[in-house]
Amino acid sequence: MARSKVAIVLCLDVGFTMSSSAPDEESSLEQAKKVMTKFVQRQVFAESKDEVAVVLFGTDGTRNDLASRDQYQNITVHRSLMLPDFDLLEDIQDGIKPGSEQADFLDAIIVCMDLLQKQTVGKKYEKRHIELFTDLGSTVSEDQLEIIIANLKKTGISLQFLNPFPRKGLTEQQKEGIDVVRKLMHTLDEEGGLEEVYTFRESLERLSMFKKIERRPMAWPCQLTIGSNLSIRIVAYKSVTEEKVKKVWTTVDAKTLRKDDVQKETVYCLNDDDETEVQKDDTIQGFRYGSDIVPFSKEDEEQMKYKTEAKCFSVLGFSRSSQIQRHCYMGNHVLKVFAAKDDENAAVAFSALVHALDELKVVAVVRYAYDRRSNPQIGAAFPYIKDSYEISKSAGTKGRSSQHLKLLFKLICRVWKTCLIYVQLPYMEDLRQYIFSSLKNNKKCIPTADQLSAVDSLIDSMNLVYEADDGETFEDLFKPSKIPNPHFQRLYQCLQHKAFHPNEPLPPIEEHLLEMLEMPSVVKERCQGPLEKIKALFPLKEVVKKKDKTTAQDIFKDSSEDGLNPKKPRIEDEEGSFSIMKLAEGNVTSVGSVNPAEDFRILVRQKNADFKDVSQQLINHIDQFLENKGSQYYMKGINCIRVFREEAVKLSKVQCFNAFLQALKSKVEDKALADFWEIMMQDRISLITEDEAKESSVTSEEAEKFLAPKEKKNEILPPTDEGGDVDDLLDMM
Repeated sequence: MARSKVAIVLCLDVGFTMSSSAPDEESSLEQAKKVMTKFVQRQVFAESKDEVAVVLFGTDGTRNDLASRDQYQNITVHRSLMLPDFDLLEDIQDGIKPGSEQADFLDAIIVCMDLLQKQTVGKKYEKRHIELFTDLGSTVSEDQLEIIIANLKKTGISLQFLNPFPRKGLTEQQKEGIDVVRKLMHTLDEEGGLEEVYTFRESLERLSMFKKIERRPMAWPCQLTIGSNLSIRIVAYKSVTEEKVKKVWTTVDAKTLRKDDVQKETVYCLNDDDETEVQKDDTIQGFRYGSDIVPFSKEDEEQMKYKTEAKCFSVLGFSRSSQIQRHCYMGNHVLKVFAAKDDENAAVAFSALVHALDELKVVAVVRYAYDRRSNPQIGAAFPYIKDSYEISKSAGTKGRSSQHLKLLFKLICRVWKTCLIYVQLPYMEDLRQYIFSSLKNNKKCIPTADQLSAVDSLIDSMNLVYEADDGETFEDLFKPSKIPNPHFQRLYQCLQHKAFHPNEPLPPIEEHLLEMLEMPSVVKERCQGPLEKIKALFPLKEVVKKKDKTTAQDIFKDSSEDGLNPKKPRIEDEEGSFSIMKLAEGNVTSVGSVNPAEDFRILVRQKNADFKDVSQQLINHIDQFLENKGSQYYMKGINCIRVFREEAVKLSKVQCFNAFLQALKSKVEDKALADFWEIMMQDRISLITEDEAKESSVTSEEAEKFLAPKEKKNEILPPTDEGGDVDDLLDMM
């Protein structure tokens, strides 16, 4: 259940001692207003339903319901209970002025209690609270102290003091006020009374973060089904979900700042000289399919949608928990699934299921659909059982035997501390497969014992969990669940600034925002030694590639100077070459299917080219050529592989090519493409060896052995339609 709203009174001392300060120091009143501003900001941006009132004491005038000739004077109810807004923020900054009088803070507490009593009648509040800001510089009478304490306890109103202390040279009046506060707070809470007394500095630190928006948990009731005969009533809640900024941006007139002064109108026009207007009813949405547009109306889209009879949470089967890999968790939320409330049969059956899953170390594979209009998901439901759970034994124990009570409480604990945690799993299209070369097979990538030891030391020094000497006390030095989203914090800071200073530039990012995601200082100090050792054992050297300079004379020089035919422009294949013909080819942006080898060669030589991405495009075309299984497609694929190999050697991308070729050989063997591999053998296209590139760890013998196909015993090769050797195939093309 969502918590009920809270009624809060901000009670501020504006007496003359609060506004006095030493030169170059901020007065206590300004400090208190800063704390109040921070508090209200948090409430506004968190979209809180809490209501806030403001009471001032030490004012020149008097306005409260308890005021008489000589009592409760110089106390003003500045604002009644209502939702906090930007008007209140503006009022705190500009509307609250220092007074020239003094008032008893105990009288101010009584006025606040009276306000809370009267303005909360007939309304439901979870809590009623008073925040008192004062420097305790005014005279105080303890005559009604006992009455105040009794009424605070009776009404359940909580009290919190905020003051500018510690400060050197307290006056006798302030010392007397501190004694009264100590008596008051200790009487209200004997154990930790002074824990509710804060300095303004402490309060600013605590309020420096904007509160997160409170979300009401929405229950999702459903039936957990196993087969056609077993059904358990359940209810699920979102446990983890990505929080997004509420989209309240709107377009307004720049001068009046009014939304109604701006009207938005959309007009559809043909792409012709006259820009002929087309009515919206005469348009239809289309889906781009290759170079064509397939018309697809809203009705078609509605009919296409997957529809189920109702929402569902159906168990498809069970799997070992070790089979569900952590990297396969996906989706934008996690559900916690419980047995339906007030259903004893469902609770017992659900608890039995969860405990069985936990004992067998298996998970339920579930088909989940939020409602009948939603696309179904496949997910895993993990059992979760709380380690400790406390049940009050004060209720329902009368007239029962101790053994019966033990069994009852054991059953209650077993039922109510269990749940299933649902996480979405990927479909086939959601998985991404990548080919990487093995680090184990590369001799240059095998670390030494000293390097391994250094990395171990670094990991130990950066441990974010601090363990005490007793071995039982642990402290988490970095808790992501306690870190607010820096994007939200910065956004709220800027919005608040613009609300009051629309013509000023945005303020710099607050220091605490920059520090939030930094390494904890303890860890930073601890890892300096291991980092220096890592730096010494893993030296870095800058590799500078020499590039040949191309001048205008090289581009436009007469080809006849080299003794070549002047009518036929020269095409150079050397690294760094450039010609007019390449300019005429146009801007190549991806590897095409017409001339993939040449497209690949051009793209990888471009500045800031991503070799891995471009090579993957080429590999996709090679796979397509092999799927077609024709001699002309085989030769196209061979040409692509040859160019891939040449460029990999030139650009020091040896591992990328070797990993591809190893994967290609496995694919050829699986798909029975022996005739294609025979061409590879005859053309001697194998792994790049260490003799060709220093980045390679493959010897010439290993490359030769790699080309040899696996021997298959007792296999009779089918006769081929096309006879002859590779030269004959080329002649046929």
